[in-house]
Amino acid sequence: MSAAYPALRLRRTRASGWSRRLHAETVLTPADLIWPLFVTEGEGEPIASLPGVSRWNLAGVVARAREARDLGIPVVALFPNTPPQLRSDDGAEALNPDNLMCRAIRAIKDAVPEIGVLTDVALDPYTSHGHDGIVDANGYVLNDATSDALVRQAVVQAEAGSDIVAPSDMMDGRVGAIREGLEGAGHVNVQIMAYAAKYASAFYGPFRDAVGSRGLLKGDKKTYQMDPANSEEALREVALDIAEGADSVMVKPGLPYLDIITRVKAAFEVPVFAYQVSGEYALIEAGVAAGVADRDALVLETLLAFKRAGCSGVLTYHAAHAARLLGA
Repeated sequence: MSAAYPALRLRRTRASGWSRRLHAETVLTPADLIWPLFVTEGEGEPIASLPGVSRWNLAGVVARAREARDLGIPVVALFPNTPPQLRSDDGAEALNPDNLMCRAIRAIKDAVPEIGVLTDVALDPYTSHGHDGIVDANGYVLNDATSDALVRQAVVQAEAGSDIVAPSDMMDGRVGAIREGLEGAGHVNVQIMAYAAKYASAFYGPFRDAVGSRGLLKGDKKTYQMDPANSEEALREVALDIAEGADSVMVKPGLPYLDIITRVKAAFEVPVFAYQVSGEYALIEAGVAAGVADRDALVLETLLAFKRAGCSGVLTYHAAHAARLLGA
């Protein structure tokens, strides 16, 4: 028989700080964090819908990479704000080896070679219509034509020095195609972190502001991003990406999909990451501004929830703030 009250008092181990630390089942450290950074041409600027987050020019993004290294954050994730004149229907600027993304990769790897660089593989920062791929006359995103472009985009980024390419487009079969492309180009150690379960979410608005695509988007992304109602489908998506050669998988958004994270981890026992997306960040900041709760407590509690659910790490705009708190 198991012990019962008063022989067993679960509050005993909670009675002091040292004991709570000793019995903590989940540990969060700066090494669990990935810091998303937005890159722009010219001067950097704050993003109104993401309080405390800015677009950085090349010098600024290098400075943030140094900051990440000094805080113990192992990886930065890059997202470009492509100038409007370089956007096109086919997103061809994504394939330019001297585009903004590639110049940012090289600048960081030259200045801070010990930091990991993760790069977004998708066409939406480069298309004039805001979709993640090449569209037909009816506005439908073409799977295979897009996948071909993504392979070339991933190889260009790898040649610039990217350590992890992260296809975020949700095209069928693109992980296998990218893996084959990287192997064929000799980039055998470049990792693929697949956005394996990316939902058609209402939480992405500020991100689209940050990369300059919100006003461009025609329609929605429901024909390629996942239905928020579905979880079995997420497991099928993850299984396919693992079979095609993904080194790790991602669930996006974060907190509304903790159940998906837990199911993926239990089913596949692979490294699982979550993206605490722009809308989640903005809601925390709005709550703090309204006096709902303390920022430090909210940030650490939400990040701990990702680890508890099964994440190996989290992409979060609060990465630097959290790392400072954890290092204090």
